[in-house]
Amino acid sequence: MQHKLSRHEFETNSLDSLKKSGKKLRVGMPSLGDRETFLQQVEEILDSGHFTNGGRFVQEFEKRVAEILEVKHCVAVCNATMALEITARALGLKGEVIVPAFTYIATANCLQWQEITPVFCDVDPETQNMDPAQVERLITPRTTGILGVHLWGRACDVEALQQIATKRNLQLFFDASHAFGCTHNGKMIGGFGRAEVFSFNAAKFIHCFEGGVVATNDDVLANRIRKMLNFGFTKFDHTEYLGVNGKMIEISAAMGLTNLAKMEYFEAVNRRNFELYREHLKGIDGIEFLSYAENERNNLQYMVLMVDEVRLGISRDTLLNGLHAQNIIARSYFNPGCHRMEPYRSQSKYASIHLPVTDSLSEKVICLPTGDPISPTDVAYICSTIRFIVANKHTFMDSKVNQVKKSFAKVA
Repeated sequence: MQHKLSRHEFETNSLDSLKKSGKKLRVGMPSLGDRETFLQQVEEILDSGHFTNGGRFVQEFEKRVAEILEVKHCVAVCNATMALEITARALGLKGEVIVPAFTYIATANCLQWQEITPVFCDVDPETQNMDPAQVERLITPRTTGILGVHLWGRACDVEALQQIATKRNLQLFFDASHAFGCTHNGKMIGGFGRAEVFSFNAAKFIHCFEGGVVATNDDVLANRIRKMLNFGFTKFDHTEYLGVNGKMIEISAAMGLTNLAKMEYFEAVNRRNFELYREHLKGIDGIEFLSYAENERNNLQYMVLMVDEVRLGISRDTLLNGLHAQNIIARSYFNPGCHRMEPYRSQSKYASIHLPVTDSLSEKVICLPTGDPISPTDVAYICSTIRFIVANKHTFMDSKVNQVKKSFAKVA
């Protein structure tokens, strides 16, 4: 993990290497943890006959996550989208809830599925998180809550949002899908607002194949959420809530426990890749790295760049298509912003929304592959490909991937 490629190794890492291997380098390639340990746990689950309904592995996973997040309650859910929906319902949200537009579409959809109107807020250009000043301007008599997003593992302005929520008697909760193992003012993200929801999707830093968790210090809320995700049952054959089947299964919890055991290792790998990317791409005018506070802990599960088309000489999308043509499946998070995606863009109430920061970021941001499956050699290959595209930018101006492939053939 301490290995660093020399400048010579980096510059001689030719484009032919990946062509020959056929390997695809994708954002969100899943880590596996210790395969043998996981398979042993699977055997235990199969032998027990207890595959769901809060078995030993789900209970252990909830306890371990609560310890890491330093909260009283962690409720395991089948996925984070369901966790957000159940949390919104458990909080009694109705009418309108303010949410950033620069986020994954599931953040907004979890509200719409509950017939709650998402009111899209622009973000701060520096933090890329929800702008509290704009949140306050968007509050109406129909507003019942604020759903913040800790984008890229960097916390929202929690204190400002809490002050607004308290003053206006609103429910505040957070989508912390990017932020497992991250801190705000030295405190673990997980205990802010009424609740925080984490994703353990296969593409995340720690995963359960698919899964989510609601973290909270509120005893009543945790109890209500547990009942809601189990059809509303409060005791045998007796329901008190409109519930759903949102339970995490045992095999997902086993995968989560396997990954948690290697959490420090995954953090170190992400840090190594982050530093390698910065080293090998430094000096390219028009490419900027997302910065992180040195005094805060961050899982670095996203390798985020911003592309300045004027300075770089090519657009983010041209660079993206060039990478895709070479089996480097980078992503343009979040393009477009939620307010410009269906079903929202076709609804009249969203037609006049003007969110200039979100629109600008959606044309600049690019995420590169990282994580345990991405080696130092892979990082060097990705960086050399970026440099190659930039150096031959006039050849790569066509925005279609298949024509970009032809351009590579001409100049490589």
